[in-house]
Amino acid sequence: MPSMLDAVVVGAGPNGLTAAAELARRGFSVEVFEAAETIGGGARTEELTLPGFRHDPCSAVHPLGIGSPAFAAMPLARHGLEWLQPELALAHPFPDGSAAILTGSVGESAMSLGPQDAGAYRRLLAPYLGHWDTLAQDFLRTPWDGLPRDPYHWARFGMSAIQPATLLARRFRGAKARGLFAGLAAHAIAPTSGIATGGIALLFALAAHENGWPVPRGGSQAISDALASYVRELGGAIRTGTEVKRLDELPPARAYVFDTSPTALARIAGLGHAYRGYRYGASCFKIDYALSGPVPWTAKEARRAGTVHVGPTAGEIEGALRAAVAGRDPRVPFLITAQPSLFDPSRAPEGRHVFWAYGHVPAGWEGDATEVIERQLERFAPGFRDLVLARAVAGPPQLAVRNANYVGGDIACGAFAGLQTVIRPKLARVPYATAHPAVFLCSSATPPGPGVHGMSGHHAAKAVWRRLRAA
Repeated sequence: MPSMLDAVVVGAGPNGLTAAAELARRGFSVEVFEAAETIGGGARTEELTLPGFRHDPCSAVHPLGIGSPAFAAMPLARHGLEWLQPELALAHPFPDGSAAILTGSVGESAMSLGPQDAGAYRRLLAPYLGHWDTLAQDFLRTPWDGLPRDPYHWARFGMSAIQPATLLARRFRGAKARGLFAGLAAHAIAPTSGIATGGIALLFALAAHENGWPVPRGGSQAISDALASYVRELGGAIRTGTEVKRLDELPPARAYVFDTSPTALARIAGLGHAYRGYRYGASCFKIDYALSGPVPWTAKEARRAGTVHVGPTAGEIEGALRAAVAGRDPRVPFLITAQPSLFDPSRAPEGRHVFWAYGHVPAGWEGDATEVIERQLERFAPGFRDLVLARAVAGPPQLAVRNANYVGGDIACGAFAGLQTVIRPKLARVPYATAHPAVFLCSSATPPGPGVHGMSGHHAAKAVWRRLRAA
């Protein structure tokens, strides 16, 4: 080991591992320290319920993973990452047994919305089809980090993306299109009337048409394992079971890169109240199920989809998100669910299934949402409860214990609200740099924000190697 490392990374989530890989492949010596006994952060797979049932405690479906410029530049397939595409990316069922869908075909997806909105949907998405590669590079970054690669589509997409989803959805007349669009925007874990929620919905819809919403074979852990294998191949070291409480506990290095919350970074690096204005958002109540059979959705399309949004109307979805942000108990939750074992038999014993579902709840909420979540599931899949062999439940306190980056159970590592939507963790020319010249932040608290895409780690690594080469 050299007397001084070039970089130490704290946290072995997808962003920390991406930062380590980016630095190592440019010839820098790198060591990663992870507090947990295993790597992964928000991309893990564990037997949470019964033997042989492999669950994803956090992320499960990865439209931004398969479409990530950072991941695309690394040989992750050679290190074991294989994407599996569900027949349908998304189904959004309605009480009458029908469903809106997202597939690789814009036309097929548009027709599922009904004749009154099919044309409007096609017109909304058509300008961006075939431009994912440049749009992803232009939007999955700090907005002011250089000129866009495709200025025309960047400007056109940006004009729509900055709008609230509720405003952008006014072009639709029917409940199906508006419900589908609100469900996509709800991935921001913020009211769909908030700034830039339209961009979240657009990005997820475009991802479905361009790259699909795949699951990794074997579970989300496969992403982290592939990244770690690549880091090691490049000569980097990864040390698990090592909690870092102070900067001086780490080996001497020219740079320290933190895949942590801004709060933890400030505490460990002695930066005082550097991020005192940073806000964390609402949380989730997550249930992982071991099932004796597939979910008995009334809508036949939902039985072929990797992801199912449960909560039909835009009004219901907005109400559920507003309640969570306002600190109210969930009554009729909007659910994001995933059923990976339909497409990856390795995830459960033969004939059995794993099922993943969460609804939104207030930050730090200590209640039990199992009953309201299962009541909502029964509404669209009667008989669901009869299939439950076991369940693993995690509310905000458990989520925060499982992953220290989830402050108050906020899986997005920061509220998607107000200026913080586009300026996080605070206004700075290089948001990955800190007041300490050798300390950098690479977590989901930095642009472009949450999701298993590694782009925060990619951009932080770029800031680090620019600093190291200038030194």
